[in-house]
Amino acid sequence: MNSVSEEKKSMGEEAKDWAVSIIAAIVVAMLIRTFIVELYVVDGPSMRPTLLHEEKLVVNKFIYYVRSPEKGEVVIFRYPRDPSRDFIKRVIATAGDTIEIKDGRVYVNDQLLIEDYILEKTYTEYPKVTIPEGTIFVMGDNRNNSEDSRFSDVGFVPLNLVKGKAIFVFWPMDEMKTLS
Repeated sequence: MNSVSEEKKSMGEEAKDWAVSIIAAIVVAMLIRTFIVELYVVDGPSMRPTLLHEEKLVVNKFIYYVRSPEKGEVVIFRYPRDPSRDFIKRVIATAGDTIEIKDGRVYVNDQLLIEDYILEKTYTEYPKVTIPEGTIFVMGDNRNNSEDSRFSDVGFVPLNLVKGKAIFVFWPMDEMKTLS
């Protein structure tokens, strides 16, 4: 009888060990997803040709705890009008910069922005403005099919809405690439 009770005790301890391990794994996964990296799926054509509809990417969420977004980075942010939705765009200007769009070209701090990542010149004009502190100005790479900072529903994106930096496309596998 002694071996049966020891076997029950051993099975109970093993079940407890498994439960603790599973709970620890869930907690670690939640912490990683919340603070370090998250996977996203591109929805729509606004970042073509850099990112295509339904590509899957890895987003570094930790980086912006250490520093602010920089010009040229592709970021995920909560849509200001509906924070339950996420947008993905390129940072064009940061706090203190001026931006202007004229004759289909983007100027940051009165310098023509060289954009080898866009599909075509921008159709819209945008008056010269200074980016307020605590915000960034973002645009999609597919300029003429992108809802971005040029429009009042997005506007200057507050830094507290920025979720992370897109760093790597992992699917489809033949399109794998790192993003700057």
